[in-house]
Amino acid sequence: MSSATQSTFAPPVMEARRWLEGVHFPDARPLINVSQAAPVDLPPEPMRRAMADLVVNEPQAHLYGPVLGLPALRAEVAQQWSAAYAGAIAPHQVAITSGCNQAFAATISAIANAGDEVLLPTPWYFNHKMWLDMAGIAATPVPTGASLLPDPDVARRLITPHTRAIALVTPNNPAGVEYPAELVLAFFKLAQEHGIKLIVDETYRDFHSQSGAPHALFQQADWQGTLVHLYSFSKAFRLTGHRVGAIITAPALLGECEKFLDTVAICPNQLGQFSALWGLQNLRDWLAGERLEILARRAAIETHMPMLAVQGWRLSGCGAYFAYLEHPFHMASDTLAQALVAEAGILALPGTMFTPVADRDGARHLRIAFANIDAQGIAELFARLAALRFSLAPPSAAK
Repeated sequence: MSSATQSTFAPPVMEARRWLEGVHFPDARPLINVSQAAPVDLPPEPMRRAMADLVVNEPQAHLYGPVLGLPALRAEVAQQWSAAYAGAIAPHQVAITSGCNQAFAATISAIANAGDEVLLPTPWYFNHKMWLDMAGIAATPVPTGASLLPDPDVARRLITPHTRAIALVTPNNPAGVEYPAELVLAFFKLAQEHGIKLIVDETYRDFHSQSGAPHALFQQADWQGTLVHLYSFSKAFRLTGHRVGAIITAPALLGECEKFLDTVAICPNQLGQFSALWGLQNLRDWLAGERLEILARRAAIETHMPMLAVQGWRLSGCGAYFAYLEHPFHMASDTLAQALVAEAGILALPGTMFTPVADRDGARHLRIAFANIDAQGIAELFARLAALRFSLAPPSAAK
């Protein structure tokens, strides 16, 4: 009998790092690592100074706290999200978690059992698929086609009596596409109609190209009966190692999540929570600058794309931290991604890590996480990709 962990695949980022073993990267041509969607820079210095003060002078930073999070942080999230989304969110509708992955795991544990189903648009976020696998819950793929936008009518046909939720990620990981507000609302109404949950993971909301609210879900009557909003402070404030995320939904559902959270971690990281609170209260202008920098890198991707397009590459999606590139070569993307390490000094994740086994679209794509390379790095990345001399795919395989 296999265990729960044996029901899923190895962590993709860790698997990709193993491809680096034994490979030498000369100083003149260092590794370009675009594999992981995480900032490598430290939090801004003012935040680090505030964190140092918290370590010395805030006793609660070192002790257990409430399972559902620091009350002041829950209140701040409620206030700021209410303003940002033109909705009405109360502190008791907010929980703080040890990162957004834990928020997803807690939500699934609170709404579904082994044998149930959750709809995931493809390409999907691999950690969502992994948790569903380990929980014995079927991940029902919702194909998205060339637009990479899921179709509510397609999803409707896939809903069964065992379906417990539809999970969306916008801006999307891995494809970068931003789901239009009207599309997100259509999925909300679909979930509401069927009495299931709509999980919206907005880890990358701070880097959306739209300056206003990305959707109107918090303005809907009884939004808390259907919507489960997930968030991460890791990207906004570079707090990746401190593991701070959030869930916004009905208090009754948070009460069920609390059982999971208490069992797994007891409480979220206290220093991380105090730091996230400080960031929300003090780093609005700084975060606005970070957003503009990410948008500039997105523009650089689009500017350099013609040098690849003439060789048959296609930019399928681009936004937030990601570019999703369709490659022209006569090999699957998992083979190509491993070959890129030695041939081009590039570490990227293949589309096969984000799609069901044997999915042809996954085999044709690479995910580029560009949050850790500036405009110069993007230019070098595209120059190396343009210099590749693998066999091109026949026309039928490139479709």
